[in-house]
Amino acid sequence: MQLGRRGFFQVAAAATAAPSVELPPSQSGIRWPRKFTGAHLAQIAFPLGGIAAGSVSLGGRGQLRDWEIFNRPDKGNAPNYALPSIWAQVAGRKPVALAAEARYLPPYEGSSGLGSNNAPGLPRLDSAVFTGEYPMARIDFRDRRLPVQLALEAFTPIFPLDADASGLPAAVLRYRVKNPNVAAAQVALCWSLDNMVGTGEDRLNERRESAGLRGILMSNPKLAADHALKGTMALAALGDGDVSIWRGWPKGRWWNSPMLFWDEFSTKGRLETEPEPRNAVGAVCFRKEIAAGAEAEFTFVLAWHFPNRTPERCGWHASKGDEKTLIGNWYCQQHADAWAAAESLARDLKSLEAKTRAFVQTVRESTLPGAVKDAAMSNLSTLATTTSFRTADGEFHGFEGVNDKAGCCYGSCTHVWNYETTTPMLFPTLSRSLRRNAFGWAMDERGAMHFREVLPAGKERSSIIAADGQWGQIMKAWLDYRLCGDKQWLTAIWPRVQKALEFAWSPGSWDADQDGVAEGVQHNTYDVEFYGPNPQCGIYYLGALRAAEEMARALGDTAYAARCRALFDKGSKWIDANLFTGEFYIQKVRGTKRENVAKDLISDMGSDTSEQPEFQVGDGCLLDQLIGQYQAEACGLGPLLDEAKMRKALESIYQYNFKRDMGRHESVQRIFALNDEAALVICDYGKGTRPRIPFPYYAEVFTGIEYTTASQFLYSGMTAQGIECIENIRRRYDGQRRNPWNEAECGHHYARAMAAWSGILALSGFSYDAAARRLEVKPRRRVAVFRSFWSTGTGWGWFELGPKLTIHVEQGSLAIAEVQLKGRAVKPTDPVLIQAGTNWSC
Repeated sequence: MQLGRRGFFQVAAAATAAPSVELPPSQSGIRWPRKFTGAHLAQIAFPLGGIAAGSVSLGGRGQLRDWEIFNRPDKGNAPNYALPSIWAQVAGRKPVALAAEARYLPPYEGSSGLGSNNAPGLPRLDSAVFTGEYPMARIDFRDRRLPVQLALEAFTPIFPLDADASGLPAAVLRYRVKNPNVAAAQVALCWSLDNMVGTGEDRLNERRESAGLRGILMSNPKLAADHALKGTMALAALGDGDVSIWRGWPKGRWWNSPMLFWDEFSTKGRLETEPEPRNAVGAVCFRKEIAAGAEAEFTFVLAWHFPNRTPERCGWHASKGDEKTLIGNWYCQQHADAWAAAESLARDLKSLEAKTRAFVQTVRESTLPGAVKDAAMSNLSTLATTTSFRTADGEFHGFEGVNDKAGCCYGSCTHVWNYETTTPMLFPTLSRSLRRNAFGWAMDERGAMHFREVLPAGKERSSIIAADGQWGQIMKAWLDYRLCGDKQWLTAIWPRVQKALEFAWSPGSWDADQDGVAEGVQHNTYDVEFYGPNPQCGIYYLGALRAAEEMARALGDTAYAARCRALFDKGSKWIDANLFTGEFYIQKVRGTKRENVAKDLISDMGSDTSEQPEFQVGDGCLLDQLIGQYQAEACGLGPLLDEAKMRKALESIYQYNFKRDMGRHESVQRIFALNDEAALVICDYGKGTRPRIPFPYYAEVFTGIEYTTASQFLYSGMTAQGIECIENIRRRYDGQRRNPWNEAECGHHYARAMAAWSGILALSGFSYDAAARRLEVKPRRRVAVFRSFWSTGTGWGWFELGPKLTIHVEQGSLAIAEVQLKGRAVKPTDPVLIQAGTNWSC
């Protein structure tokens, strides 16, 4: 129906209603932002650094750890000295000097005790409270000796849609000091940092001053141009105040250098005559007078610039002879060196910080459960770890995860990255970069998509083709288009999408008889092949058919759309009739002769025989049996199977796969949850016969698939169960048992866990089709006034639904020609374009 704008506002308000299940108060446990104290500080490593630009992590005590800025994962890597210090004196009293970190936590054991690096024997602050709401962290320190109150804010600017502005190789360390005394206080904060650009006498620390920065540029001019560590680091104070600099601590034997530095700083609260000779530990001291009752900020900027990324260095597979080929870093194309990166941050800090804080505030103020916000925002950090990088040409790439010193499972693996929704929803340009690779060189002339990309591209392809990876990429292509509405982009990629879909119909492939059922040999995310029809791959195929149908319609190819729809209808009915047991969907194992299987569909990791295959699901209740439907929800594709049957399957998953006490669960595989922890296991055979040799990982716990399933609970109206499962995951990452900003699977910072963003998508019910300018608002949580973050490929902001609907655009814009509220389409007479910084209400 057509309405004037005022009439549209009135009808839209009348159409609002809050569906779904009320969340019990008992399920509102985790609060966001999360706070950590005591033993729960021990495992914290909060990544600082921009998207795909390397990271240094902030530890729970306020220390910097895991310096992963040298083009590879580097857990445990740290300079000999990275020491913040505070000095304070009030009204002529004796000054107090402390290392500006909380005390070390047990254990203290080692061959040399705690050793001498970073001077663990210097007095430290009594305690700390760590507050994390990625990408912002705050530490409030407590100490009985210090006459002032000290807090640290640490962050790198990160906010939706702008991957370049969110990709700075830098971090802000802002110390806030409050003087509660009746007299003025003299306060100094000092950062000492060892030059990490190689080792030895050739390291060079130079004074620099510009853009409000005063500090040190660290380099090593004697390193060869292609050396892995060739590059620069910068440490600087930003803003007004008395800044004193030592380009190096006094050079000495044994522990004379830190002793002499501490003598200087602890007695004077500044660094006076620069020592000669000196070592490579540079120091920047920032001093201010703080009036009684007043506060002051001491801002430091840390930046880095290391251009020599090679496949061999980071752990990526390369064509023979290209292992040492320079593939570079995009951030190094944006900045000449680390000082230039620091200058860029300093010049734009006010704007960048405001956008970052607006992003965090928008999520914080959403009326979503704390665990859902915590999971989504904490796993966003994976984009700023060594799991993710951008090569010098700007293209985005990702490992599945990372080991301590090298990437784990190279290749922007399609069947893993398919699960996550963080990248397309927050950084759509990076998502489309992934699509350029998948439908570009990674896809051969047959339309077979080799699920791991080789770098540099253009010479070699990985050997295996994953069915779920290929079909998920087709769905992601539709999602990327749906979010941005760029018809030119879709037109360009569509022939490749068609070719990828039609590979399934080729002889020896997955649906050679073109009946809509994936029956062939299907390599998948469990690193083996499933033989015969199964829900994990089969429903994914249905989703790919639906996505292709929608893309064909968008481009006016109604005949191709009809062909896809006919196959989808046949396949959907067949799966419901043949794979549904009355409780959940199972696999029908069908062996086949290898000569009947297309090239590259069988790996060396699966069954030794294809006629009586091992490593199958069989009658098990598979956790991600509805993964295709999960993707369909994000893509706005509607139900792929009978909705009642899918709801029953989800109820069965909750009944069988959910373990409230993992101490009673039997597993000889990798352990990601144990003892009294609650989790969803990959496959349960309580209602079926387990194959003698089931598929790998069946007894494991993957947080990425837990989030996928929890999101499906939320989409289906099982709200309490979905929130409970997300809550259980985040309780396991409590700072004592595990690092809250590092969810592991096959490696640290595992990409699949970025599926956590789907919890926000499901509960907010905000779904947007940019091409049609059609918005659906369908929150799945019952509250009087519902508020949530939203994002599309064109803008982001918040919306509020109560007696009226209000949409706020923080950045970008949002065009609306139709709104769906409570299943009812309402259209204004003229399309609405909401610009940044404005609200649109009805």
